[in-house]
Amino acid sequence: MSDSSPLPPVRLHSEAELARAALSTPSLSRAARLARWAGPATRVDAGGGLVDEQLPAAAEHLGLTGDDAAAWASESWRIAVDTGLVEIVDEDAGTVAAGEELALLTSGSPNDVLTVWLTALETVVAEASVPDLDGLMDTLDAGGEVDFPSLDWDPEADADFLDGVLGNLYLLTVSEDGPGDGPVPLPALAASMIVPNDMGEPSNDVLEQVSDAMMRLDDQFRALVPIGLVEYQPVDEALMAEGDDEPATPVDDTDVARYGLVRLTPLGLYGLRARLLDAGYTAPAVGELVDKGADVLLDGTSGFPQAAAHAETEQWLARREPLPAARELLAAARGGDAGAALRRLRCQQALSLVGPEAEPALRDVLDDAELGGLARVWLSERGIPDVPPPSQELVFWLTVDTVAAQLAAEGNSDELRALVEGLAAQHSGFFAAAWRVDHPATADVLEAMGRLHPDKKIAKEARKAAFKARSQQGG
Repeated sequence: MSDSSPLPPVRLHSEAELARAALSTPSLSRAARLARWAGPATRVDAGGGLVDEQLPAAAEHLGLTGDDAAAWASESWRIAVDTGLVEIVDEDAGTVAAGEELALLTSGSPNDVLTVWLTALETVVAEASVPDLDGLMDTLDAGGEVDFPSLDWDPEADADFLDGVLGNLYLLTVSEDGPGDGPVPLPALAASMIVPNDMGEPSNDVLEQVSDAMMRLDDQFRALVPIGLVEYQPVDEALMAEGDDEPATPVDDTDVARYGLVRLTPLGLYGLRARLLDAGYTAPAVGELVDKGADVLLDGTSGFPQAAAHAETEQWLARREPLPAARELLAAARGGDAGAALRRLRCQQALSLVGPEAEPALRDVLDDAELGGLARVWLSERGIPDVPPPSQELVFWLTVDTVAAQLAAEGNSDELRALVEGLAAQHSGFFAAAWRVDHPATADVLEAMGRLHPDKKIAKEARKAAFKARSQQGG
């Protein structure tokens, strides 16, 4: 995943909803309970962790039982310290007190709560990337440092791997052709980090790497559930049975759910987007442009998928009166720069959501060379009378503008290919006239038509017309 281009926009729940979800997560709620439980007799070690003697009492206070109770209590305490819910008063004496952040969970704003949760998330993600190192003490060298090579563990590489997996999970979730609210199979996530894009049939070695990654991710996603990042259906333990052990009940090898399913929660989407923004990615969210001008709206949604652009525009229009909004959109759609055609397409799509109150704004631009075509389309679609017919020059200009916008929005898509074929079929003399169109994108559009049209003869006509257009433009 590259940080040089914007990620698809995400639709986030309100901060109030997300804050309520954050407060109800086991990780943060346990940390808060321990912060309130701590008192003058509470002691921590040199690293800020709760001393071993007090872990049973902490686990009991949290209602934790079983072999992992002390470990869960220790992690909850670590989160309380890292988030500032608990402050260490005296490092030498190991005494603690409630931290300033604790009050934010009850009296702070939703954003305050989410800020605390994001800090907790960093702690949990960092710990999730650390494997279960039973022999850690045996690897200490004479200087008390961990001998990482003997553990076959690269902390930085493991952290980067988990970050990459979470980034890919985010991308799959927010992409229009992804699963959306549906779960992602664990093998697909593991393969996204290991199998090269240009590899056909994965080799046995690659498949073994994917399998190992799945087992590692199974442990990590289990650890990420309590912080509210994901919902996770773990790998079927029967798959991990060794030797000739037979599962107690028959299993279906074709059931993808047996191999693990993971889904980002709404809170998880919020959290991963925040991490991506901190890492330098451009990760837009629907609703960020509602207070911006029409120029920012049209440029900002130019790279959005259709559904996200529609949602963003609806929110923008909801805050404005129809007529002034239409005038602002039309003014922002003007221009001869490289992005102008796509701005006009987004403007036309935005105006389709505006009611008849906007009619005066559209009538005002009927004679405008750049906007007259889309104005006639808008008025005609609503059955408004007395719409003057367009000139042939305007029809061709609007055609070039439309194809240029589709090229910018979708590239060489099947829809654009069908549009190109339709244009050539409907107008026998299209290319003879089109190269004369005074539009900055004329030559590029004709070249694209020559590239996309399946008929070699027509494609050649388009390329010839493109050459004439470029010569006319001085290129």
